[in-house]
Amino acid sequence: MLKKYIDKREIGETVKRLAQEIENDYKDREIFFVCLLKGAFMFTADLIRHIKNPVRVDFIRASSYGNNMVTCGEVMITKDLEEDIEAKDVIIVEDIVDSGITLKCIKEMLLKRNPKSLKICALLDKKARRQVEIEADYVGREIEDFFIVGYGIDFGENYRNLSDIFIVEAN
Repeated sequence: MLKKYIDKREIGETVKRLAQEIENDYKDREIFFVCLLKGAFMFTADLIRHIKNPVRVDFIRASSYGNNMVTCGEVMITKDLEEDIEAKDVIIVEDIVDSGITLKCIKEMLLKRNPKSLKICALLDKKARRQVEIEADYVGREIEDFFIVGYGIDFGENYRNLSDIFIVEAN
């Protein structure tokens, strides 16, 4: 059962605010966005449409969930970047920071590639589930310990197409 949690209007306002924060920090510099697939694809697309800076986008696909509601603690990289990020201003775009395991792995991997700067932008931050020390530089909203779907975020590859974000409630 799904219960509406964040509507598309609020998501849109949050995305615009984050874009403005990023623009203010980077002025007219080119920003290289790294979208974490699959969950952050909608957020990344909406975010970069609001940014006036020159932008580049590439994708990494990693998972620590599979089809479960709880992380397995192991990160698998199934798609890596196609472009070099050395000496570039890089922002990792994540849908939700949960355990932090996947994000920390990605951040450490990208730091070894010598970007000029590396920051994290997350639409949602669920600190109650954090298992490793990691913080996003740009956070849309902190949320409580709910399992959510919609706006790119899935459960078993379903619900990504929903425009709003919903809480998955047990029946």
